[in-house]
Amino acid sequence: MPDEMDAIKKRMDDLEILIRETKARLPAHSTKPPVMMDLLAYEDEYEALIEKLNTLKGR
Repeated sequence: MPDEMDAIKKRMDDLEILIRETKARLPAHSTKPPVMMDLLAYEDEYEALIEKLNTLKGR
């Protein structure tokens, strides 16, 4: 289980970077749909990993 938790934490770190980079690519106006879709997918995956991590921790 610790290996799985470490893998989840590593992926979350990667997603945090991807989310920051994607937000930086968003223009102030006229948001591009593909970029916004990427951002939403990363955020959804991040939230799912938080839930999985909490489940593994026994919360």
